[in-house]
Amino acid sequence: MERNWLDITALILIIIGAINWGLIGFFEFDLISYFFGTLTAVTRIIFAVVGIAGIYSLILFWKLRTN
Repeated sequence: MERNWLDITALILIIIGAINWGLIGFFEFDLISYFFGTLTAVTRIIFAVVGIAGIYSLILFWKLRTN
């Protein structure tokens, strides 16, 4: 299966989300909120897009397992 721009974008967003969660877990530091504010519209959009990337990746993972 070939990778397209959406697969790579989703992977980058998941990595950003994972790094942010790691920083929260280890240091109680939310990198996204630090740059964009605590629960501002931009922060909420970033969190939502990262969540959508995670759901997309679950679907992609399922497709890769069935091939």
